[in-house]
Amino acid sequence: PLIWQVLTEYERLPQFVPGISRSVVRARQGNRLLVEQSGEARFLIFSFPIEVKLEVLESPPDWIASRGVGGNVRRMSGRYELHPDPARGWIVLRYFGAIEPDFDLPPLIGVAALRGTIEEQFLAMVAEIERRAAAQGSRTR
Repeated sequence: PLIWQVLTEYERLPQFVPGISRSVVRARQGNRLLVEQSGEARFLIFSFPIEVKLEVLESPPDWIASRGVGGNVRRMSGRYELHPDPARGWIVLRYFGAIEPDFDLPPLIGVAALRGTIEEQFLAMVAEIERRAAAQGSRTR
């Protein structure tokens, strides 16, 4: 439940995910949402603005899928998958995604900026999950 909570707190993402400055749920109908986000991808001295409208589909507690339906991306899709490993007491969290901006990026710099930003954002999500899990553990002792 904690992992799901962190992944689906769309409007709180700017508080703990670097590169996201705004995230607003514009509509929710059952397990479908429309989320608007803005931020930037950075690499060295370069910065590229990202504005996106995402259609999000939630299938608790197994996966969350999103696809870009507006903004300055030509194509954007992502999917978080949660896989329990009862033998180890773990949850394996996987992210798959693709992004193709609708603006020009220098060939090698643009790919590095987008890849680095996505990796940094995923690691920030994991760090927030771990931070909250540790805080819950200390409260129960």
